[in-house]
Amino acid sequence: MVKRDEIVIMKEESSICTRRGVLVWEELTVEAARPKKKLLNNATGSALPGRLLALMGPSGSGKTTLLRSLSGRLAGNVVVTGNVVIGGKKRCFKCREVSYVDTEELFLGTLTVKETLAYSANLRLPSRMTREEISKVVEETIIQLGLEECADSRLGNWHLRGISSGEKKRLSIGLEILTQPHVLLLDEPTSGLDSASAFYVIQTLCSIANDGKVVVCSIHQPSNEIFNLFDDLLLLSSGETVYFGEAKMALKFFADAGFPCPTRRNPSDHFLLCVNLEFDVINAAPMRSELTSSNPVTGKKTEDIRATLIECYKNSEQMINARRRIQCLKSNFQGDHVIKSNVSGSTSCWKQLYTLTHRSFLNMSRDIGYYWLRIFFYSLAAAGIGLFFFHLGTDKDSILARGKCVSFIYGFIICLSFGGLPLFIEELKVFYGERSKGHYGEAVFVLSNILSSFPFLLVTSFCVVAITYSMVELHLVLAQSVFFFLNLLVCLSVIEGCLMVVASLVPNVLMGIGAATGVILFMMMCSPIFRPQPDLPKFFWRYPMSYLSFATWAVQGQLKNDMLGLEFDPVIPVNPKIKGEQVLKLIFGVSLNHDKWWDITALVALFIAHRLILFLVLRYNKRQISPLRWFYAKVRPRYGEGFSLSKKQPRIAFKKQQAVPLSAE
Repeated sequence: MVKRDEIVIMKEESSICTRRGVLVWEELTVEAARPKKKLLNNATGSALPGRLLALMGPSGSGKTTLLRSLSGRLAGNVVVTGNVVIGGKKRCFKCREVSYVDTEELFLGTLTVKETLAYSANLRLPSRMTREEISKVVEETIIQLGLEECADSRLGNWHLRGISSGEKKRLSIGLEILTQPHVLLLDEPTSGLDSASAFYVIQTLCSIANDGKVVVCSIHQPSNEIFNLFDDLLLLSSGETVYFGEAKMALKFFADAGFPCPTRRNPSDHFLLCVNLEFDVINAAPMRSELTSSNPVTGKKTEDIRATLIECYKNSEQMINARRRIQCLKSNFQGDHVIKSNVSGSTSCWKQLYTLTHRSFLNMSRDIGYYWLRIFFYSLAAAGIGLFFFHLGTDKDSILARGKCVSFIYGFIICLSFGGLPLFIEELKVFYGERSKGHYGEAVFVLSNILSSFPFLLVTSFCVVAITYSMVELHLVLAQSVFFFLNLLVCLSVIEGCLMVVASLVPNVLMGIGAATGVILFMMMCSPIFRPQPDLPKFFWRYPMSYLSFATWAVQGQLKNDMLGLEFDPVIPVNPKIKGEQVLKLIFGVSLNHDKWWDITALVALFIAHRLILFLVLRYNKRQISPLRWFYAKVRPRYGEGFSLSKKQPRIAFKKQQAVPLSAE
């Protein structure tokens, strides 16, 4: 039993921690719906400012689940119950005081370390901050994380070697501490690093914790040097808490439970050896290795050892102290403690749009595969078409050749647009990561993509039109060439939007290429490229597909643009010349009920529709919560966590528990 003066000291410490923002979770249970399984069972603990808390346990023990529960980033197919409190304030929906660093963060590889931090700062820091103030924050972050030597180095992508894995890990931490959050949660920050890089990363986290921040990180199997840097330890096994307390007292706890750590063994290795149920599977194998027989707990199943440790912890002094500390914190939480963010305010949408557009344009211009390579192949295809249909003229043989030329141009342009799909998917992955952290919204991303890609589409359209017109000698009038340029520009924009919709719905590049090929060919089949519109079957192909196909409007508009006003030599010399209007009606089946500018207007409408569909898909696709719950959380943020679409069982239900005064103990 703790003495009265110790309780007073604990209460004073808890009061200080409350003012600085302590993280408390109590009776936190996470259960997966399908298949039904408890991922976390009644986890209780706290993380204090100035102390580095390590989550340890074998794979599948619930480390990531606990971190995602604390950060509010769990998937929508789980049921969560329990309390999560930050500095006396119940964690709200998308709490800004909590930053979460995933195991693998995605970046734009064409940017440098400094540029990545600068763009992130401009997207998230308040608009009232000047450029000099933001630059100062970026420089301080670079110095704090020891990234001075690689500040001007690019991160690296498919054609460019970039910075090391350890530097990327520190960069991902730097992106989260730009806004000075009170709580920093990290999932496996040392994954894939060598011992020196891992030690440097954990040492960096220690310095961040010493600045008064709450730092919690999961780690699989740290070295002895790294383990000594941790202040507190939470050991999990299959969702159960095996130990929670000071890291240096864990050895004593295991020794008192009857499982002491050998002198020359790494403590973390010993802890995992005692709680990892996979060792029972290894022991049950027909061929038992010598390594298995050297287990210090030979003769006992790991399941029995784990059960003994869990039972010992429930009756241990560490458990009692943890509960008492939480009760002290809860009694202090009865007051109106509100965390004041170190960086108050928000960034305006206009500043986010400008920053995101500038970043996207820079990425597109530096990545040769994004547009430059495609522009080269567009120009090469245009030159090939120009040689194939060189100087068509207006004789009788040029009538069908002109139609084939237009079909070739748009067919090649549409097919070559597939080259941007892998890069669209990579950019969308970065967007999903930043959107999940609340950096910006879907509308800003869609608009920035339109603005940043527009100059490259202008260059593409100009190159194709200039090469084709000069070599083929289509209708050589300035107005016709301008229409061809605008028609091709809008058509390319529609194709880009269509491909981005496909990219936002597929899980990987391979499926994206297959799905995009099917969608684009589906759009081309009902266009004049393959068959005149009057010859199409009326059901489905003509109504509604031919009207929904961008290829139909683009080819139809260009055929009108080229044919109208021309006269061709007759098949029989004595007959009068054939007018372009007759060719359009009788040979190509193009209706003249509306002007060619209506075709371009239809393309513009399809462009807007595709971008609107992209916005809606991004809005509700790959979110952690359902659309209805998201809307409810926006309207009622206080109860957003407890809302559920299910009537039988709530998806997120936090139980309110009254604080127990110390006198009751």
